[in-house]
Order: sequence, then C-alpha cells, then structure tokens
Amino acid sequence: MLKLEIHSVEGRSRTGLLHTPHGAVATPIFMPVGTAGSVKGVTPDQLHAGGSRMILANTYHLLLRPGPETVAKLGGLHAMMGWNGPILTDSGGYQVFSLAHMRTLDDDGVTFQSHIDGSMVHLDPARAVEVQHQLGADVIMQLDECTPGGASKDDVAAAVARSADWAGRCKDTWQRLGCASAQGKPQALFGIQQGGVFRDLRAESARRLVELDLPGYAIGGLSVGEGHEPMCDVLDDIDELLPRDKPRYLMGVGEPRDIIAAVARGVDMFDCVMPTRNGRNGQAFTWKGRLRMKNAVHQHDTNPIDPDCNCYACRTFSRGTIRHLFMAREMLGPTLVTIHNLHFFAEFTAAIRKAITEGNFETMATKWLEQMYPQAD
Repeated sequence: MLKLEIHSVEGRSRTGLLHTPHGAVATPIFMPVGTAGSVKGVTPDQLHAGGSRMILANTYHLLLRPGPETVAKLGGLHAMMGWNGPILTDSGGYQVFSLAHMRTLDDDGVTFQSHIDGSMVHLDPARAVEVQHQLGADVIMQLDECTPGGASKDDVAAAVARSADWAGRCKDTWQRLGCASAQGKPQALFGIQQGGVFRDLRAESARRLVELDLPGYAIGGLSVGEGHEPMCDVLDDIDELLPRDKPRYLMGVGEPRDIIAAVARGVDMFDCVMPTRNGRNGQAFTWKGRLRMKNAVHQHDTNPIDPDCNCYACRTFSRGTIRHLFMAREMLGPTLVTIHNLHFFAEFTAAIRKAITEGNFETMATKWLEQMYPQAD
C-alpha cells in the first residue's frame, strides 16, 4: 500500500523512497499545494519539469466545489488534475483553525458556513474519509482539530483528546471502505499529532496515534504563530515519539530554515503554499535569500532571477522583464516566479537529500542558513 524505504541516515535526518500506488518519490520531499485541484499558475507539465513529484489538494475546498461526487465521476483527482504522480489530501482540519470565524465545533465534528454561498456544511471523521475515498488520493489525512499558537493548555488538551478520538473513527471508516479509493487504488491513512507547544500533550497525542498502527504520521498544529524556536522544541521529541520505519509529515511548513530544522530532527515530508503564493506576489526564493521582483532596483537588470538556476524562467527571462510583467499586470509574471520558486524548493530538497547521503548535511545546512538568512543570529 505505502512503504518508506530508508536509504541513508545522518544523525536523525534520513533519506529514503516513499512507495505509493502512483510511484515512488525520494524523501525528504516538498509537496506543492493544489488546494482546489490545481497548483495555481502552472500546468502539470511545468510542475514535473521543475522537479515536483508529489502534490497536495484539500478536502474542504473540494467538498464545496466541485464536490467529491463530481471529482469521482471525472476519474478522481489524478485524472482531474492531469497528474500521474502521488497525491495527498488534507482532511479539512486546518480549516478548523483558519476558518474559526465561520464554523462551530463539537465532539461529533465541525460545521462550516461555506465561504462560497453561505450554506452549512458538516464534516465529521467518517465523512472526511468518505470524501477522500471519492477524491482518490494516495495519502489521506484524519480529521483533526488544529489549535492556534496562543491557545491555552486546557484548550490544546481538549483538542488532543478530540483529535485522537477522531483518528480512531477515521481508521474505522477507512477500513470499512477497504483502505482503498473509489477508483480501486490503495489509500494510506495518516494520523495527525496535535499538542501545540506543550511537550507532554505532544507525547500523549503521539502515544494514542501510534496505538492505532497507521501507515504514516503527521505533525500538525505548527506554523500557526508559535515561532521558529518553539517549533524546534516540539520537533526535538518526534524521533522518540513517532515510529522510525514510517513516514513523518510536517504539515503546512515551507520556510527553508524550518525545513532544515525539521529534516535534522527526522521529518520526511513537507507542504506549503509559499512557493506559489509568494510567487504570485512577486517574491522569488534563491539560495542567497529572497528577491522582491517588483522593486525598482530590477528595472534594467538583465540577469535572471538566479544565475545559478536552470528553471525555464531563469533560462529565458531577465529580472527587468519579469518586473515589467508584474508592473503591467501580465499574468506571465506571477507564472514565471511561481515556476522558479517550485523549482527552487525541488532543488533545495534534492540538495538536502544529497548532503545526507554524503554525510555532510549539518555542514551544508549551516552554509545554506548563512546564505539565505544573512541577518539572522
């Protein structure tokens, strides 16, 4: 169904192959986000050419539009998205946090007021798995309660208990559906650790999830306002809390320094909207930090975004041209920076894998951080 084959280890960091029904992918891996069934601004061919090998879509948004029945009739997400590689779907748990002003929550599940037409939409653990069964992703996520960074310990403890209960209910539905998609392909259910920045609650959450013996485990409830150092403190414990022979997925984290810190602590999978969202806003990621392509300093610059990058945008267009496209509100500008950013994240994780394999990840990580964050401590 799904298996992580570990290839090399340096400290707690590791490389491997994640075997899925739609092929194997090298880990650590960064997954671009296609929330509504499309990675914004790029075609699947451009995604693949840039080095992306596994992508993510969102259950909540696809539940609202076009609806899971429609996705299933279109052949599932792989056919609908024109993507032959592995796909992961989030369960809607993040929207419990991000759309807190538009939902009600109890032990049964969550009821959202649709941001599209105002209708009420109920999502409980069984329904979350049933929807993902119809969507047809290779990896599906349990429904969980994601708390904000400043939540009280009592509120976080309640979310841990609720999420653990929901994980069990998700597993029951997953097994009832044959651990497979509506398209007849095996599906792997991941549990999601919660617990905020409270390490004892993180340990309790992990213990209850590991008892379920799921194919993989995610670390949720981070990158929600707690900051880099508290995130690292939480991740310090995961190597002891989560099985070493199964994939570990840090949800919603894309800041390069956070990825480096997480890989050093044993994380295998990442996703974030940063490459595409920042690309649409004219911010380009490079090994020497970020460039703001709308800035006047680029007006007459004939250099590419990054002279050392071989992505389509850098092979073909200058900084000055890309700035002009943004200033003229031409849609090509955001597309080009998005192509570059996705390529950067694919190259970044490939470089991480190479460094771990060669046994010099710690040395290279220090060098990369100094280059990308020259003003940092």
